[in-house]
Amino acid sequence: MEPKLDQLQKKVDVNFKRPELLNLAMIHPSYLAEHPEVKKHNQRLEFLGDAVLGSAVAYFLYQHYPQSSEGELTKVRAAVVCESSLASIARELDLGDYICLGRGEALSGGKDRASILADAFEALTAAVFLDQGWQKVCSFLWSILQEKIEKTVQGVSSDFKTLLQETIQRRGNDHLTYRLLSEMGPDHDKLFTSGVYLNNRLLGSGTGKSKKESEQQAAKEAMEKCTW
Repeated sequence: MEPKLDQLQKKVDVNFKRPELLNLAMIHPSYLAEHPEVKKHNQRLEFLGDAVLGSAVAYFLYQHYPQSSEGELTKVRAAVVCESSLASIARELDLGDYICLGRGEALSGGKDRASILADAFEALTAAVFLDQGWQKVCSFLWSILQEKIEKTVQGVSSDFKTLLQETIQRRGNDHLTYRLLSEMGPDHDKLFTSGVYLNNRLLGSGTGKSKKESEQQAAKEAMEKCTW
């Protein structure tokens, strides 16, 4: 194995049985035009890695967040496996330093291009899966993605208005509205209380230091009651 790839292998803590898979994962299609001796690039691995990554993240969420709804979990998975998210992970691993690019692609900043970095991370995921199997690729991904997943879950879970709206939409033509019920306190320290209504029936109410916050709290109460 080339010294650079051996360094990457240590960085991701995977001892490859078939190092050619790791090598292939780092070959961008643009590299082949200038290196005719190289016959394959990483796009097939990228295709497989995309599916493995989505499944592994879904598996992690299903195991660790039993109270989260399908809608919440779907939002978290989409946020974690999107291009910008994967590119940021690839940058943390310095993956751009290991990707083989054509000269033109390299000169135009390809080593830091989000699409190239995200594709390389997906290809790397597939290489780990093919070489080490499901359990190893899950532990590999979870060690890298766990912090990002936890932050994303926290952000998505706090958006109760969106979650409530998505839940209501499944019911058909029901109409959801928010109403300001009261304002209390001086201008510099006001408290707002809002209610959320389903077809003019109060589902929940909440209080906050802004109208927006009070509506989120009202939606949260409605989701927690869930008697509608």
